[in-house]
Amino acid sequence: MMKEFIRKLLPEFLIDLYHQFWPFLGAVIYGFPAYSAGRPSKKIKVIGVTGTTGKTTVVHMISDILENAGYRIASISSLRFKIGDREWKNMLKMTMPGRMKIQKFLRDAVNSDCQYAVLEVTSEGIKQARHKFIDFELAVFTNLKPEHIERHGGFLNYKKAKGELFKIAKAAVINFDDEYAEYFSNLCGGKKYGYSLKSNNFNLKLFLPGEFNLSNALAAASACLAQGLDTGVIKRTLENFKGVPGRMEVVVKEPFTVIVDYAHTPDALEKVYQTIKEAYKLKVPTPTSVHGRDSDRSVGAKSYQLVCVLGAAGGGRDKWKRPEMGRIAAQHCDQIILTDEDPYDEKPEEIIDDIEAGITSYQLPVTSYERVIDRREAIEKALQIARPNDVVIITGKGAEPMMMTKDGPVPWDDREIVREEFARLNLR
Repeated sequence: MMKEFIRKLLPEFLIDLYHQFWPFLGAVIYGFPAYSAGRPSKKIKVIGVTGTTGKTTVVHMISDILENAGYRIASISSLRFKIGDREWKNMLKMTMPGRMKIQKFLRDAVNSDCQYAVLEVTSEGIKQARHKFIDFELAVFTNLKPEHIERHGGFLNYKKAKGELFKIAKAAVINFDDEYAEYFSNLCGGKKYGYSLKSNNFNLKLFLPGEFNLSNALAAASACLAQGLDTGVIKRTLENFKGVPGRMEVVVKEPFTVIVDYAHTPDALEKVYQTIKEAYKLKVPTPTSVHGRDSDRSVGAKSYQLVCVLGAAGGGRDKWKRPEMGRIAAQHCDQIILTDEDPYDEKPEEIIDDIEAGITSYQLPVTSYERVIDRREAIEKALQIARPNDVVIITGKGAEPMMMTKDGPVPWDDREIVREEFARLNLR
């Protein structure tokens, strides 16, 4: 693409200056001259949430807790923008908006009398200085796993990018279950708050399944406790939290279950598969069973299958993880359907080749799988395969409203496609 070509031609310092200029300009336009009160974030408490996974859920949890505590809030996540009572979809295909947009958002939040802004902060956003000239009251760290390696030029640079948020935040909330907890904790010069599943004395009964969701809830609880909120409000809000669209969202319940989830990293994919098998008491398929049905039936496990639809992003993004995701799917799924996700300008067949390599590398006989490039057809195929009480899990896009192809964005929503195909197949 032209943008990538130009980026390679320009010296790094010029690119850095370019990225630094825009947030400064945004802070000036939406702060200094018109309002004489400094940049917008001086007039509102900003909480930034970063990590490889869990950011969106934690942002929504914190937002709900603050609202239930009586605060007027604004928030930005990969799914939505929210200012007070007004919400609208995030259609940018980027979690963290550009420098001018984010400053304008904060100004609008201040003008709407919001006391808090809760922002999902990404490594790409930090790399492009979108966090600059924002005064962060609190930074929240969820976890760190390999991601965006090509974009950052290595895992170390990815970690360092995340760390920039903690250098400028007044205080930090740290997941002490993560191996990089000390690194992020040491970067923050202010007060630090920690949480851990291993020493959790905050008793919660969540509606959401999975240890990863409990960890997300503890992150949100810790952030709100750091702001002095009442534990009763925090507990009630989290226990009534019904989840985030496209995150472990059950779209169909009968005669089989269909779940849509955003998981697009190896770590997230494995956690999703494990959580589903535990929640629905499915057995673990073994390499000695071609279809994963007739052997290794553990005590109490049901003879139902897990049907998995997955792909991987194109455009050269994190090619390393494709075979890893294939290997994980082979370990956990009875039936796999490989399909398109967000191919961008890359050939979908080549992306699927990379995932398939991970499936076929999983010891000898492997789980049954097939390739269906068209994502709608792949979802239809999964619904046709599923039997009563089976579970179909569709990963990679969640509630994203578009698919990125070589011809540009195409309107899309995995959940709506499932509903349409389910109704068309008359499976009720």
